[in-house]
Amino acid sequence: MESKSFYITTPIYYPSAKLHIGHAYCTTIADSVARYHRLAGEDVFFLTGSDEHGQKIQEKAEAQGIKPIEYVDKIVAEFQKLWDMLNISNDDFLRTSQKRHEKVVQEIFRRVYDKGDIYKGAYKGLYCTPCESFWTELQLDENGCCPDCGRPVKEVAEEAYFFKMSKYADRILKYIEDNPDFIQPVSRRNEMINFIKQGLDDLCISRTSFDWGIPVPIDEKHVIYVWFDALTNYLTPIGFLDDQEKFNKFWPANVHLVGKEIVRFHSIIWPCILMALDLPLPKQIYGHGWLVVDGSKMSKSLGNVVDPVELINKYGADAIRYFLLREINLGQDGNFSELALVQRINADLANDLGNLLHRTLNMVGKFQKGEVLAANGRSEVDESLIADAMATVKTFDEGMADMKISTVIKAVWAFISRANKYIDETAPWALAKDVNKKQELANVMYNLVESLRIISVLIAPFMPTTAERIWQQLNMPTSFADVRLDDIKTWGGTPAGMHIGEAQQLFPRIELEKEDAVPAAKEKKQDMPKQDNKAKDDEITIDDFGKVKLQVVEILEAEPVPKADKLLKLKVNTGSEVREVVSGIAKHYEPAQLIGKKVILVMNLKPAKIRGVVSHGMILAASNGDELEVVSVDMPAGSVVK
Repeated sequence: MESKSFYITTPIYYPSAKLHIGHAYCTTIADSVARYHRLAGEDVFFLTGSDEHGQKIQEKAEAQGIKPIEYVDKIVAEFQKLWDMLNISNDDFLRTSQKRHEKVVQEIFRRVYDKGDIYKGAYKGLYCTPCESFWTELQLDENGCCPDCGRPVKEVAEEAYFFKMSKYADRILKYIEDNPDFIQPVSRRNEMINFIKQGLDDLCISRTSFDWGIPVPIDEKHVIYVWFDALTNYLTPIGFLDDQEKFNKFWPANVHLVGKEIVRFHSIIWPCILMALDLPLPKQIYGHGWLVVDGSKMSKSLGNVVDPVELINKYGADAIRYFLLREINLGQDGNFSELALVQRINADLANDLGNLLHRTLNMVGKFQKGEVLAANGRSEVDESLIADAMATVKTFDEGMADMKISTVIKAVWAFISRANKYIDETAPWALAKDVNKKQELANVMYNLVESLRIISVLIAPFMPTTAERIWQQLNMPTSFADVRLDDIKTWGGTPAGMHIGEAQQLFPRIELEKEDAVPAAKEKKQDMPKQDNKAKDDEITIDDFGKVKLQVVEILEAEPVPKADKLLKLKVNTGSEVREVVSGIAKHYEPAQLIGKKVILVMNLKPAKIRGVVSHGMILAASNGDELEVVSVDMPAGSVVK
């Protein structure tokens, strides 16, 4: 049985400057969707590339004293380097300067010309060179500038060829109205309907004032103008001229993913060209929103253009991918903040995902000598975990098919939190102390490893490197490259008897520079009942208590202090820094039990050196005879105890 095909494209990016984080966002979305469809067993073709012709490129090259192709070669190489760094899994990279594309564009021109839908005329109008767009006076902004970029336009007059786009106005309007899913989100669809109803002019598709472009095949003093050249890129790599079987397999495209500023070109101009060619229209045009930086649109003049290469070098590709895909609902504008990125890395990746893997592997290693034993029987809490896992797989499948990426990621992370909670509910460290509960312990360990097996597959479209690292640390016997979505639709894919690999840190916590703490509001002095002036020796005043700073912290690491049976060395996250604390709780807790616990720390206790370790604070605990428990709370690290 032939597998289902899926064709997704990004815009082809213009190499007038290096790419920024907004371009990385668009391409990462497309990559995650492509990876999901491959995971679902479909035959995927994922295309991206570069739109290299036009007056602006020619002018920039001339200013540097080089040829246009030399100018774009250097920039396009940086594009391809960035996609490699981001682990973009595109199947082809189309450059409009390639000969294979030139042949396609010229053949399309001939076909549409022979049909009578292209004619020669004279163009006189207002032109924005940076946007490669013509405008009427009514379309300019209030300053008489380009409505897209706000820069000045200039009047141009030259001989040109025109495409009879007006001929297809009624037909494309009816198609959009009859096919509500063709343009998404709905807000973009409504914009396009209103634009068409204002009337469509014929489209200028050639220029004579510059020569950096594909020559018009019937008149070589003209070069084919940008949109007739650029939009047809989607046909070239799938065999429009040279592989009819491949073309029939992948066309029409399932999704053209574009920024909202170019939805008009893709949902009006492009369909009209396809209608003239008697080709089916793409199934969907999806216009994603813009990325703003700390609340402001990216701008060179503001100095807030974010370089994705710097971010990847600093934080890693998977962390950047995760943040962009989780933080922004597809179709809406989203805000990028480096502080928010670091907070997500620490909370979601280091704490939630990293700790789940680390705790699980450590406990299997310690309690079962690294062997995953067969599960036998299920408790009520086991059944709950398994039901949540299967529900998450279903949500993932349905949500990714509908491109609800942020919603899907949040659902996956809810299951990661559920698995962490399962550890606290089942308390494996207690089961390990009871020889009669070996099978119950084996069940818990199996369920945790199986949860991580499923999680690794669920995060693969978003964080491909991390997903494979988890798979390798689990030491799964199959190749991760061969895994498919069907493999996690039933519980129990982890083979009993296998030995887990070595636990390695996925995401080291990132220490933020300590900011000035905001002091808690001082309590008003209360009217206190009159007491004997001679206070008892063990009583303190409210002012005395106010000197003790208590705060919720999260335990990140725990290990015994050498040659000290009662002491554990803890690393704790205070919300603004990581501290080391020595605590005399070793006889009451295994180190693995403490990882992830939220406990209360005396923050302003004078540091003391204990068995060679400097302890910055004291963990609060309650004791009753030989029993002792640390005081734990369900509050975020940094919360103040009053």
